[in-house]
Amino acid sequence: MSPPNSMSPTTNGNGVAMNGAKKQLDFDPSAAPPFKIADIRAAIPPHCWVKNPWRSLSYVLRDLLVILSFAVAAAKLDSWTFWPLYWVAQGTMFWAVFVLGHDCGYGSFSDIWLLNNVMGHILHSSILVPYHGWRISHKTHHQNHGNVEKDESWVPLPEKVYKSLDTSTKFMRFTIPLPMFAYPIYLWTRSPGKKGSHFNPYSDLFAPNERAAVLISTLCWTAMALLLCYSSFIYGFAPVLKIYGVPYLIFVAWLDMVTYLHHHGYEQKLPWYRGKEWSYLRGGLTTVDRDYGVINNIHHDIGTHVIHHLFPQMPHYHLVEATQAAKHVLGKYYREPKKSGPFPFHLFGYLVRSLGEDHYVSDTGDVVFYQSDPHIPKFRTSSATTKSKSS
Repeated sequence: MSPPNSMSPTTNGNGVAMNGAKKQLDFDPSAAPPFKIADIRAAIPPHCWVKNPWRSLSYVLRDLLVILSFAVAAAKLDSWTFWPLYWVAQGTMFWAVFVLGHDCGYGSFSDIWLLNNVMGHILHSSILVPYHGWRISHKTHHQNHGNVEKDESWVPLPEKVYKSLDTSTKFMRFTIPLPMFAYPIYLWTRSPGKKGSHFNPYSDLFAPNERAAVLISTLCWTAMALLLCYSSFIYGFAPVLKIYGVPYLIFVAWLDMVTYLHHHGYEQKLPWYRGKEWSYLRGGLTTVDRDYGVINNIHHDIGTHVIHHLFPQMPHYHLVEATQAAKHVLGKYYREPKKSGPFPFHLFGYLVRSLGEDHYVSDTGDVVFYQSDPHIPKFRTSSATTKSKSS
């Protein structure tokens, strides 16, 4: 049972934000684990760390062939019966391509630096993602996951920052489906309370020695944007919108939903840390695995997220095996994902509930939990709420 959001958190003797419901739990997810990250690493078979560039390239070839086939079929059929199916399928494939580019950024694609960067630029630029700009900010996220002050991705807002936002910003951030299209805005402006752009080499996001790489990625992104504009001039805006534009929006929705649900929406409230209470291991253990049904294979098992967060250099095709091997070490700190049907419709309940409840954290305390603003409009159905509570 999640701690009631209507209650103001009290503090235990260790300075940990608590409340009445939290004290009744027989397992405290915010407690320091009785194992070290070396214990998890030791439980994982050695071959899970091996990167095979040919295998990685085979996934790229598979995804690109599927994308090309979908686009050719859509152009030839040009039927409003087929277009909606195409948009969902192609947008999902764009998301799969993003995951492969994400692997390039971590070096889990291969041990070859040049191959990783070339493929990363090709894959990410094709879906309007600035490869190095995003790679660096996402590296910051992995190095600080679960840290209220330093995390980068879907980081909770301190109460003071939250209350400084205007009503329209709160509405855009927490009202379904608007947050599911936040990624392009985040690339340009980052999250509330943070400054910088993923496209600007002189942004606060980047160190001086990273500026040249960021500039290259921005130029690649610009080249792709110009190619789309040129295609619109040659073939017309509507065909480009149908072939590329709408799938791009579906891809953005996938990206925002998946990344959000890896850190939010679990049945039990999970902690966020500050100061000395935070550690790389404790932060990583607050991430959540998700089951996406048939999409697991399509998007390269990115839902197997706990081990990925702890060991981002591990190839995606070993994550499932590594997770199974590490479970006996993780114990209750690993939260078994609810099994999905063929398609992960069950996750919408978690998403809706979390966006309706998880708004800000206290300005004080080194271990904090999300609290709710009762004035935020909620997009909620009884069926979605029931599914979330019964999961």
